Amino acid sequence: MQEKKTFKIVSSKKSRYLLPSTLTLIGVCLGISSIKFSLDQNYSLAVVLLLFAALLDGLDGRVARLIDGTSEFGKELDSLTDFVSFGIAPAFILYFWELNNYGKIGWAVTLIFSVCCVLRLARFNLTKISEQEQWRANFFEGVPSPAGAGLVLLPLIYELSNFEIGFEVKNITPYLAIFVSILLISKVPTFSFKKIKIQRKLTIFLFLGIGIISISLIFFTFETLLIMGIGYFLLIPLSILSYRNKNLNKTSFEDEHEDIL
Repeated sequence: MQEKKTFKIVSSKKSRYLLPSTLTLIGVCLGISSIKFSLDQNYSLAVVLLLFAALLDGLDGRVARLIDGTSEFGKELDSLTDFVSFGIAPAFILYFWELNNYGKIGWAVTLIFSVCCVLRLARFNLTKISEQEQWRANFFEGVPSPAGAGLVLLPLIYELSNFEIGFEVKNITPYLAIFVSILLISKVPTFSFKKIKIQRKLTIFLFLGIGIISISLIFFTFETLLIMGIGYFLLIPLSILSYRNKNLNKTSFEDEHEDIL
């Protein structure tokens, strides 16, 4: 008796690639939708959608590695999604909110940020780390695009928050956009947080911190995002010092074990 053939969209061997790519596609939909809501001057929802896009961007790669679903297609799709969600969307949100008031200069700043973001992503795709330098995997070269998107939106996030410092923060928008653009394409080492090792006895405190941040984002969304953005800026000098110390330790170790001819 002939067995019935079941209809399958993809083979079972390739089904594990679907989930990471699906998360990536949802992220790009969120990024494009944020542009639409910024056109409607609903900037709060536009920022929130980019926040969810950044969360999905952090999840898709980890999910792919967890279920052994990494692929060259997924890597390319992830880079294209990052450019749309974190290179184009935040630039347009800023332009519709404030940069359009600067005329041609405002549009030039918008283009500069987008160009720097795509250059940063192209360089990231070509970056290879040798087995002897695995410690470098703990650092990015320059600010990653999701972080850059969050940093460049800080003036808008401040306007949406309940903080008041008696200063028109929106006036620094074009200067901050140029500064973040430089950070994107720079070779400044920044923490990647990819390989963080937590002792088992400290795991409970990690979960507690995640819980506190989640609650803060729910009830004090923009205030929490603003504090996190400022905190990330403050982490950059620490990441530079940490990178230099690790690099010096590696160099001194190699010098000590160098063969003498």
